Amino acid sequence: MQTWYQQIIKPSWAPPAYLFGPVWSFLYVLIAVSFGRVIWLFVKGSIPFIVLLPFILNIIFNLAFTPIQFGLKNNLLAGIDILLVLGTLIWAMAAIFPYAKWITYIQIPYLLWVSFATVLQLTIVYLNR
Repeated sequence: MQTWYQQIIKPSWAPPAYLFGPVWSFLYVLIAVSFGRVIWLFVKGSIPFIVLLPFILNIIFNLAFTPIQFGLKNNLLAGIDILLVLGTLIWAMAAIFPYAKWITYIQIPYLLWVSFATVLQLTIVYLNR
């Protein structure tokens, strides 16, 4: 798995591989806290399902990225997936804002990283076409 990723063409500005683990560990704590709160708000009846839906889709697309990128070794499909992660994250942030602004705010580091990761992945797709 690592050998394949090390051999594909990446832009000069791609971060070193060792950075991804700590960044994602931090982000998953934020995701767990905020998404957990959204689920709790839904269970309590404080928000409708349409507000919960983008959070569910986001975590599904997020968790699908690694198997697609490193299992299937499919840069294009991983590029589509990361666009879905970004799109559902923006949707989730907008959907929860009227109910719990802090949940939107706590997603900002995740949004920044996923935006960067999207540009990185789409660049990798382009460079390895």
